[in-house]
Amino acid sequence: MAASSKRKKSATKRKSVRTSGNPAKRPIVEAPPITAEDWIGAARLRTLPLAVAPVVIGTGAAQLVDRELHWVIALACLAVAVLLQIGVNFTNDYSDGVRGTDAHRVGPARLTASGRVNPRTVLIIGLSFFALAALVGLAIVIRTGQWWMLAVGAACIVAAWFYTGGKRPYGYMGLGEVFVFVFFGLVPVLGTTWVQAFHLPQEAWLGAVAAGLFGCAVLLANNLRDIDQDREVGKRTLTVKIGRPATRVLFTVFIVVPFLIAAFIALLYPIAWLALMALLAGIPAIVIVWTYRQPRELVVALGLTSLTALLYAGALYWAFVG
Repeated sequence: MAASSKRKKSATKRKSVRTSGNPAKRPIVEAPPITAEDWIGAARLRTLPLAVAPVVIGTGAAQLVDRELHWVIALACLAVAVLLQIGVNFTNDYSDGVRGTDAHRVGPARLTASGRVNPRTVLIIGLSFFALAALVGLAIVIRTGQWWMLAVGAACIVAAWFYTGGKRPYGYMGLGEVFVFVFFGLVPVLGTTWVQAFHLPQEAWLGAVAAGLFGCAVLLANNLRDIDQDREVGKRTLTVKIGRPATRVLFTVFIVVPFLIAAFIALLYPIAWLALMALLAGIPAIVIVWTYRQPRELVVALGLTSLTALLYAGALYWAFVG
């Protein structure tokens, strides 16, 4: 009886962490303690180039109008973009985790779904990054006097939250790509250009479209990886709606069109031809999406696509200021 009692206590002690689904309902199993690496992973560093690239393009476009580099404002725009990106990643971790969407995901484990972190803690961290982005954005508005941009900043935060948050998240209705195109392409590029130059040249618009398409490609790679799990839990992403073959085609289009834009820009700014060098990362991403056998391979495609966006942005910046 004593040995049996000890075994039961030992088993109870080991089963101390919930693993997936709604924290109130999911089963409890053994899991390692949370580490700094887990927190860094939750920030999803692979996606951060998508925050940097639009600011680089927007700053280059601004210097076409005003040759002076307004580096303080440029760095502030970069801070806003990165802080919002990290905030989105943490709030998505929270929202998907409490819904149970991440219960059987293929990629790296999420904080909320793993059960090793209190969901409220994850939410607070995400909202804190939003608050920091809002403070930096307010500083930009005060510096430039463009008070109407407060509404743009508020729209960014609201859109970021309702991507997977709220009762009817639009990310679950196949509208995620629309959000990404607007808020990871048009808004950051055009906003960065405007607060530095108070003018929007056509190069800014072209660069904004390219940045938005790269962001959409990253989202497609992510959702293609999770297509089976998303279908099972009722998350109706665009990928779930159109299926794997159409997603592969759309992903390819989203990668190729920015380079067609770069070719057009190169007619006026020859250095823009260097943007084609980014295909060294983009083509392998396309190959993986078309030939992958294990969903985990798409994590590599996601990282390569983000890198493609950053290399592309650097080439356009050089073309604009060179």
